[in-house]
Amino acid sequence: MKTLYTPTPLVSHPDEVRIVSKRWGQGAQTIDRYIELDGYKAARKALEMRPDDIINEVKISGLRGRGGAGFATGMKWSFIPKQSDAPKYILVNGDESEPATCKDRLIVEYDPHSVIEGVIIAGLAVGAKTGFVYLRGEYRYLLEIVEKAIAEAYAKGFLGKNIFGSGREFNILSHTGAGAYEVGEESALMESLEGKRGLPRLKPPFPAIKGLYGGPTVINNVETIATVPPIILNGGKWYVAFGPNEKNGGTRLTCLTGHFNKPGVYELPLGYPAKKMIYDVGGGIPNGRTLKAFVPGGSSTFLLTREEAESATMDYDWFAKRNEFLGSGGVVAIDDQTCMVKMALRIMKFYQHESCGWCIPCREGTDWLKKTLTRFHDGGGVNKDIDHMLYLANNMAGRTFCALGDAAAFPTISIVSKWRKEFEDHLDGRPCPFERTSSRDMALA
Repeated sequence: MKTLYTPTPLVSHPDEVRIVSKRWGQGAQTIDRYIELDGYKAARKALEMRPDDIINEVKISGLRGRGGAGFATGMKWSFIPKQSDAPKYILVNGDESEPATCKDRLIVEYDPHSVIEGVIIAGLAVGAKTGFVYLRGEYRYLLEIVEKAIAEAYAKGFLGKNIFGSGREFNILSHTGAGAYEVGEESALMESLEGKRGLPRLKPPFPAIKGLYGGPTVINNVETIATVPPIILNGGKWYVAFGPNEKNGGTRLTCLTGHFNKPGVYELPLGYPAKKMIYDVGGGIPNGRTLKAFVPGGSSTFLLTREEAESATMDYDWFAKRNEFLGSGGVVAIDDQTCMVKMALRIMKFYQHESCGWCIPCREGTDWLKKTLTRFHDGGGVNKDIDHMLYLANNMAGRTFCALGDAAAFPTISIVSKWRKEFEDHLDGRPCPFERTSSRDMALA
């Protein structure tokens, strides 16, 4: 049965550099229209290139993983061994479960063939013959779009035993998860795809050596893989020039959510000033309020104060110098009427729910932090709780099998450290100063 959905509204701004989003809103969901808009030209070009030349072009482009880790894409591809007894695979991570992140779904919704073309090129680069597009379980309507696009590509001869009449083989399959945040981690994603519980694997071996079904595997985010065709078509030097330097090439799809006057997904150059993003692209904060806090790239990142945000540039280097992360592109503006204790609690509820429970620091740490923050926000906190929460979060960071422990710890550390006064304002049984009635009072009413 066909799923009914409302198309995601598109936004625009004069500063956008439309590379990944170039075809959005132009009917590129169908393969014929995609071809009219220069689709599959890059794949044809890649068929004439040597694998090492494809990888080198991606290296020159400065393209880094757009899923959050920010690892150099060309370097990741180069780790795949040239010779392998086991089949090689390309795996597209479309799980997109990071709160505040909603860009990959637009790529699949408005330009699904760009993902298919990117997978084909990645396969040619590393010698793989099979690719998988793994989508978040809640994205059922996107699965229908992807499967239709894959069927169109097979019908045209762009997938199958003889792609583009070249005599070379490449196949793509789609798959959906069951709605677990944990499978955003690449090894848990592979476990899920193999039909097992989505738990992270011990590393090494890394996926490039022993990944999906035991074969060398490239795993890239949807945005990352959709960026590959324009890079191959126009050249790595062309793409890298849009960013601030050779390690921060190109553009980034940025999801502006929260307290923005003009929320939406915008494609902006890396290195774009965060202050201009907030007040110009995003239209500032509604109702004449001021910015209190800024989430730079999804709920797992360190939050910035207004002063920090207004001096930031949205590139990997600026955040790396602070030992922080640019993240997944989910940017959230938080206004001055928001309780940061409640913000920390809302984030922790999510990570406590999504923890797979394997690692004790994550399983116990997220649960105790959720309980402490709940009690604190209800007016039952004591002064020593503030330092205790920092202690718990710091002992989670870097001590778990995968990065979920870090994802829960980092926002907690930044919120408790930078907005400590708001925690102190909840002491001595005082209700939340940002709410008329505490949740405890409401429960008793």
